[in-house]
Amino acid sequence: MILSGARVFDGVKLHDGMGVALEEGRVLATGPLEGDDLGGGILCPGFVDIQVNGGGGAMLNEAPTAQTLRLMSEAHAKLGATSILPTLITAPLEVFQDAVNAVVEARQEGVQGLVGLHLEGPHLTRAGAHDPELLRPMTDVDVKLYCHAARVLGCLKITVAPELVSDNHINSLVQCGVIVSLGHTEADYDRCRTASQAGASVVTHLFNAMTGLQHRAPGCVGAALADPRLSAGLIADGMHVHEGLLATVWRAKAGVDRLFLVSDAMAVAGTEMTEFTLNNRRVMRSGGRLTLEDGTLAGADLDLSTAVKNMVNAGVPLEESLAMATRVPADVIGRDDLGRIELGSPADLVHLDDDLNVQAVWRGGQRVL
Repeated sequence: MILSGARVFDGVKLHDGMGVALEEGRVLATGPLEGDDLGGGILCPGFVDIQVNGGGGAMLNEAPTAQTLRLMSEAHAKLGATSILPTLITAPLEVFQDAVNAVVEARQEGVQGLVGLHLEGPHLTRAGAHDPELLRPMTDVDVKLYCHAARVLGCLKITVAPELVSDNHINSLVQCGVIVSLGHTEADYDRCRTASQAGASVVTHLFNAMTGLQHRAPGCVGAALADPRLSAGLIADGMHVHEGLLATVWRAKAGVDRLFLVSDAMAVAGTEMTEFTLNNRRVMRSGGRLTLEDGTLAGADLDLSTAVKNMVNAGVPLEESLAMATRVPADVIGRDDLGRIELGSPADLVHLDDDLNVQAVWRGGQRVL
């Protein structure tokens, strides 16, 4: 199959007059090829969303099973995210173990697009929508468990508050392949920088649930912006981060390709649901917001095509905005085979119209939308 008639974003640059040939689930060739005419728009790599709590009516926390992961994978693929990192919000240890087993089982059953697991908690200080009674410091036993899970999963990302995790813990986790991310934290600028020196490489949903940016106390936000070793995830829905700040953050972030987009999606993704339950608490959907009954934001009602559109509307160049949803998050989790259109890469593709709305999606060369 050859797809043509659209501009092609290869993960770095936009190309005119390029076609993409697919064979056996891979990109066979790119160049001046003629085939199925997409009629304009942009053909780009499938989005890589590395913070996905739920979708298709299901939450990983509420039912950590292979069936939940199947529903999430299918829902997000239709939204353009052909690769996702399912996220488990703070939960008891047995739920984490169930989630690890669910990823393994789902892969064995042929569920596509599951790149591993993201554990957001319980080693956090700022609860947000997490259950505060479950938050706690990390122990040596936890480190051993997470290292084992990383070997099983291939990719394990853990969000921690650095004040609850020692530098030795961070270093041990990184040495066994765990991606350590900073978030939900009261830590100051200096502690976040030392955590980065110990091996932490990511910051979870920049600005949210962390010490903010002040001129005499730059906090975790300041460390994330100033440290080129840290990549930072951004929920670009105009609510978690004001739309007027999106381009400013992009300009301010030190380090090349260190800012990426996440959906922080919940059960409602890909559905018309108006509410759901998280840890026995009601979450309501209204006006593009997801909140607990006390008004606390609880995840986001967002998909990555909308996030890309919001970045472009804020003044970020189109190529940079698309990279933030494709190649950059893939690189954050060490998957340089994803988020690109190049010879041999997976045939995970999204066709966007000129307004950046999803028109068609292919995963492994098979059309899913």
